[in-house]
Amino acid sequence: MKRFLITYIFLFCAIYSFAQDKPIVHDPVVIQQDDTYYLFCTGKGIASYTSKDLINWEKAPAIFAEKPKWTDKVVPDFNNHIWAPDVAFHNGKYYVYYSVSAFAKNTSAIGLVTNATLNPKDENYKWEDHGIVIQSVPNRDLWNAIDPNLIFDEEDTPWLAFGSFWDGLKMVKLTSDLKSVAEPQEWHTIARRERDFELDDKDPGNAALEAPFIFKKDGYYYQFLSWDLCCRREKSTYKVVVGRSETATGPYVDKEGKELNQGGGTLVIEGNENWYGIGHNSVYHFNLPTGQAGGKDYYFSHAYDANDKGAPKLIVKEITWVDGWPTVKPLD
Repeated sequence: MKRFLITYIFLFCAIYSFAQDKPIVHDPVVIQQDDTYYLFCTGKGIASYTSKDLINWEKAPAIFAEKPKWTDKVVPDFNNHIWAPDVAFHNGKYYVYYSVSAFAKNTSAIGLVTNATLNPKDENYKWEDHGIVIQSVPNRDLWNAIDPNLIFDEEDTPWLAFGSFWDGLKMVKLTSDLKSVAEPQEWHTIARRERDFELDDKDPGNAALEAPFIFKKDGYYYQFLSWDLCCRREKSTYKVVVGRSETATGPYVDKEGKELNQGGGTLVIEGNENWYGIGHNSVYHFNLPTGQAGGKDYYFSHAYDANDKGAPKLIVKEITWVDGWPTVKPLD
């Protein structure tokens, strides 16, 4: 009996530990459909997870079983490893923007795929790819078409924020069907750090910022973005900063009043001895399936686990607001 109890306790602890373990993800975005949260992130065909409680996550089918047909024209021999998606629900349909790129190059494009439902068991479940929304080309563009985020302004005009390194993060107006850049074109620089002037235009440069995510609350648009270096495991130095604006297109300013497109940014969270860096975040207001009144604002990102060879793990934190600014608890 004693041996049985010991075995039972061991198995219970092992199962509990597995259930509580943080999934390995990179660049997570999340949306709620009915009683389920759907997470999409960087990975083969756009990786996906589901959860009922934002704590326990299960692997779900990728969006693309095979790479989109157009991708080889942007990145030769593209292997279907798709970066940094963004997910939104609009006019009865789910929109997922995604990034196709070559590492450390602005040989990049942002594509769009849509679905009537996120539930693979639904008879209407079918992803429809719409191809390129915007593309960046080396020596033509001093910006990088990755890390998309769709927002709507106070007049319900759609804008796509995006960008990584080069000459900063951009925002461009979209057509009403959300599939292409609107004409006449309207562009804004929404965040920027100083780049060494003498660098070749093909060089990403040393102005390390990327992954804008804009969240509207109490009359302000809050732009979260990541500073410094990702994707380098123990050499990762990622951190998240924020600024805000009363209009979607900016200018965004930090807590000290410095514009984000002049290098400003108020720190939200950074790495420590247990996490080499943390970044590429998204922010949402969710009502929990349990029916918790009022709901809460949540912060999602990945961080590089110093106790697991720098593996990128999912981080979920509740946001509290102090004097109109977002705060999250430091990493454990």
